[in-house]
Amino acid sequence: MKLVSVISLVGASVLSSFLPMANAAEVNVYSGRQEELVKPLLERFTAETGIKVNLITGKADELISRMVSEGRNSPADIIISSDVGRLYRAKQQQVLQAVQSDTLTETIPSALRDPNGYWYGLTMRARPIMYVTAKVDASELSTYADLANAKWKGRICVRSSDNIYNQSLTASFIAHDGAAATAKWAQGFVANFAQPPRGGDRDQIKAAAAGMCDIVIANTYYLAGMLADDSQKAAAEKLSVFWPNQATDGVHVNISGAGVAKYAPNKAQAVKLLEFMTTADAQRWYAEANHEYSIRADVASSDILQRFGEFKADTLQLENLGELNADAIRLMDRAGWK
Repeated sequence: MKLVSVISLVGASVLSSFLPMANAAEVNVYSGRQEELVKPLLERFTAETGIKVNLITGKADELISRMVSEGRNSPADIIISSDVGRLYRAKQQQVLQAVQSDTLTETIPSALRDPNGYWYGLTMRARPIMYVTAKVDASELSTYADLANAKWKGRICVRSSDNIYNQSLTASFIAHDGAAATAKWAQGFVANFAQPPRGGDRDQIKAAAAGMCDIVIANTYYLAGMLADDSQKAAAEKLSVFWPNQATDGVHVNISGAGVAKYAPNKAQAVKLLEFMTTADAQRWYAEANHEYSIRADVASSDILQRFGEFKADTLQLENLGELNADAIRLMDRAGWK
């Protein structure tokens, strides 16, 4: 876990002065996202507003537990996390407070924010099907449901059921099709795995490029990041993106997002930071640096993402993914999804 001021590095001794007291010129951020994925933007916020940002990074679930244990003494003003499932957990653990902001409400589509203002989406990520172009004709692909078809037996790579991205994907199926239909799909899907799930999304892409499988489910920013990395570009270029469910619900999407801490000592500055992160300039940075989709319609995707093509996104209210997370995990376990 790292603690840095985005103006200058701070030593461990500063931890003791990281007090839960309001300070007009600072905001304390707990981030489940890696430092390099948020720090440049926080530095811009400081330069523009003069408000210092103190940043703690770590695993989101651990940061949520830390906020629970800190209680009223928590210095946290904001928690940032990838995947709505973790933000929902933070809400359920009662470490967030509802905040209302006309700027956030007007900028962020309703499906990508909590109905009561407990969390807000900052970027959108899509989790489509990817396929090895030398082995699969795109005309063979159609929907996520079709991946349970026996024609894909031994041809699919995907990370484990411990991964919240897959839990949210499965939760979206339950929300749309019900538990019984999703259970049947999961059994067929798992039966088609090429190997026991292991590693992250990039590992699935590399496995496909190496001939271990033909189909991968992964978030687009992983493939885009590999295409922008000379050391991984060759593997990534063996795959293409297919947008499933275009005639039905649309591609499963999720968010990186944030919520204001329940006992935020600097609430006004926290809301100001959230609003800053949804500005067009901030969203352009996300699009170019992280290859994530903007939550704003007036901000274009990165050149690499544009190469993947346009798609219809699922408009399911993301709150549902958090509510159905436990059901999704139990269903995946019963299907044998390791």
